[in-house]
Amino acid sequence: MFKAPESKYLVPYDDSFRIADAPTGPSKGKWGSKHRLKQAIEELDGLQKALYAHDQHAVLLVFQGMDAAGKDSTIRAVMEGINPAGCQVFSFKMPTSRDLDHDFLWRTTCSLPERGRIGIFNRSHYEEVLIVRVHPEILRTQKLPDTINMDTIWKQRFESIQDLEKHLARNGTMILKFWLNVSKEEQKARFLSRLDVPEKQWKFNAMDIREREFWDSYMEAYEAALNATSRRWAPWYAIPADSKPYARACIAEIIVEALGSVGLKYPQPTTEDRATFDAARDKLSDNL
Repeated sequence: MFKAPESKYLVPYDDSFRIADAPTGPSKGKWGSKHRLKQAIEELDGLQKALYAHDQHAVLLVFQGMDAAGKDSTIRAVMEGINPAGCQVFSFKMPTSRDLDHDFLWRTTCSLPERGRIGIFNRSHYEEVLIVRVHPEILRTQKLPDTINMDTIWKQRFESIQDLEKHLARNGTMILKFWLNVSKEEQKARFLSRLDVPEKQWKFNAMDIREREFWDSYMEAYEAALNATSRRWAPWYAIPADSKPYARACIAEIIVEALGSVGLKYPQPTTEDRATFDAARDKLSDNL
């Protein structure tokens, strides 16, 4: 298993994380964030190429956050310039009828990255312990057996998530999870921007306003989920998201540090490979 990068935004593994104490804004200002991001992307480009060639590890990046936290734009900014052949992005919205015919981890498991690739989940299996916990009436649509105990279902789902993530980590998947911690005030400003700016109006969804009424319930659900599932093999990072440039720089640097710790190497040619190279070189020279 890889070593999770240390960071002041790492959610500790001892159930001590409290959202009330987690910053939503930069600790030292956002200036310089764009330069930091650019530098990190350059490093990430080289590491992604080595990951693809090494072909022994996969990377799973999970992004969660309230509406307007900046998940889409952060993914786009952090992955800018990275070879699209080595990345896979999946967005998980309302489950389909086919999804509901399987257990709650099925649809995200089907989208896990292959070895050598970076998989990105925009929302994820964590929706099942976040929005579903805030709106437990959703459970009635999930065709659960009558034997399911509704008093322990969240604890059981946390255990299932832990088991899956530990299994993936043992088998070569590096998991990094980012919660974009946006303040309620900043979310309001972003919603108003969506209403006022014509180029952003397509993003507006009246349901997002309705969900603001459940803000405190969402914060309780996030705090429970992050505490229960932040582990060394699948850490959570509570990233201050009121400044998008700052959040992007922090996330990119964490990914770079994590990939750099794996010891990625380009495959070394064997003796047989070198003989093949020499023969090909000779043939190409003759053709000239």
